[in-house]
Amino acid sequence: MSKQKRRRSVLVAIALVVICSAIYLSTDNYTAAPVKPAEKTATVGMTPAIQALEKLTVKGRAPKTGYTREQFGDGWRSENGCDTRNIILARDMHDVKTNDKCQVISGVLDDPYTGKTINFKRGPTTSAAVQIDHVVALSDAWQTGAQQLSFEVRVKLANDPLELLAVDGPANQQKSDGDAATWLPSNKAFRCQYVARQIAVKTKYHLYVTAPEKAAIRDILARCPSQKIPS
Repeated sequence: MSKQKRRRSVLVAIALVVICSAIYLSTDNYTAAPVKPAEKTATVGMTPAIQALEKLTVKGRAPKTGYTREQFGDGWRSENGCDTRNIILARDMHDVKTNDKCQVISGVLDDPYTGKTINFKRGPTTSAAVQIDHVVALSDAWQTGAQQLSFEVRVKLANDPLELLAVDGPANQQKSDGDAATWLPSNKAFRCQYVARQIAVKTKYHLYVTAPEKAAIRDILARCPSQKIPS
């Protein structure tokens, strides 16, 4: 046999070995490396509210340095002739009466913070009976990330209906700038909704929570497994 024929025979033999090896590896005789099951995430089995809570950054509270109410705008913003306070009063009360200036002059509030029924009447000595609460107190927001927001976004936060509730005046004063670790509504039936709304606000405006605040919120939500986040 010539050298050229021998070389061709060798090349053909090598090609057959390669093809046979490929066929062998593609059959059931080939055992693939075991696939590691995907690890379960920490949110499996959690309620919607707790899932949202777990996504918030946890940090220590920043100093209150530089905080003033004016950092969130000079009072209530007006829209189509109605200011935010009166818009929220009309939203949260029933049997509402207004005047031609878009001001709520009377109404009935089923107060979420105390569970009381308050008959509201507009006037210099009576209007304070119902106040508009920033669910995430503005000074708390300032110390948990709002310092880094633009002025325009802070004004939006302070007037956002998601952040606002019409509530009993004295309860609002008692709350002051407390977070969930230092103050909760005396009406226990409303606490789940209250902390869920705080989570919603902090999520929307990229604010964070402190470790004690997160622990307090988690403890509340453990009692209401179906609690959702308001939009």
